[in-house]
Amino acid sequence: MVSLAQMRSSNAAIATALPAKLVAVFAGATSGIGETALKQFARHAVQPRVYFLGRTTASGERVRAELQAINPGGEYVFLSVDVSLLGTVDTVCRQIRERETAINLLFLTTGTLITGKDTAEGLYYPTAVTYYARTRLIVNLLPLLRTATGLRRVVTVFAGTKEGPIHTDDFATRHVPILAARGHASAIMTLSLEAIAVTAPEVSFVHDFPGPVKTNLGKDVRTPAFIIVGALFKLLWPFIGIPFAEAGDRQLFFATSARYPPARTAGGVVGSADGVPLPEGVEVARGSAGAVGGGVYSTNVDGETLSPKVAQVLARMRDEGVVGKVWAHTEDEFVRIAGSVAL
Repeated sequence: MVSLAQMRSSNAAIATALPAKLVAVFAGATSGIGETALKQFARHAVQPRVYFLGRTTASGERVRAELQAINPGGEYVFLSVDVSLLGTVDTVCRQIRERETAINLLFLTTGTLITGKDTAEGLYYPTAVTYYARTRLIVNLLPLLRTATGLRRVVTVFAGTKEGPIHTDDFATRHVPILAARGHASAIMTLSLEAIAVTAPEVSFVHDFPGPVKTNLGKDVRTPAFIIVGALFKLLWPFIGIPFAEAGDRQLFFATSARYPPARTAGGVVGSADGVPLPEGVEVARGSAGAVGGGVYSTNVDGETLSPKVAQVLARMRDEGVVGKVWAHTEDEFVRIAGSVAL
């Protein structure tokens, strides 16, 4: 486990350990975990240039003004996008690629609990927002991540360490039983990162579980089950909840620490481009496929990686060729909707 004090110590070193003028893209950053992580990034980075994505211009302008107050030396560009549509995701990626030649950090928190409907492109809405949009952002911006001379990292915030068996007849998670849905969707995300990482060993990929953070996720869902869950969470919040600013501290650590370097030989030496040097007592993490410094990491809120039980579940699916099946399905959907596997 990495203590909160160790995480904050690492974050405090960003200004001196990482170069100035880092370029970052935050998707889903006008509320919730994305917003708090973005603000912590702005607080610690030196002259960062940040593109942050959200749905409404009003929210974007509010966040931009707050970022400017936190760090006047940074540049903050809001891009309005409906991430449920891959066509609009492609448009915003083109805008970023026209302005930048390299990106240091891609941070993804887009998601929804709204179920029971499809997008205009024929994707199941919650999976479109949580998985397909995030993955499309990764593959579209991967060339810029690969060319960065400093930090090169993707962070996707969902349910790391909670992976379970994948229902290969329902990748979209339309009909997966509710008790199995989180494990199914989490495993799809982790295994898709493994597929992508094969082509980009110089980039590190972190899939994390943020813990119980009080956000707006699910606020617009009014089913009886969610109302009950919301009421229970409100009662338990004083005992289990993670404060908003603390959640940002933890996410910033996942985004910048050399605990999660790009792929390398097990036990290899951490390089200067891999993140903030490790504080005393913290070691390079074990990757999702088992190797130390493996390049893809599934981590919980305390920075701990997969339990042996979950690691075995993923190993079995790899042996059964599920990684290839997940990625073939994803690329098929990209081609069906956008005409290509990436921009």
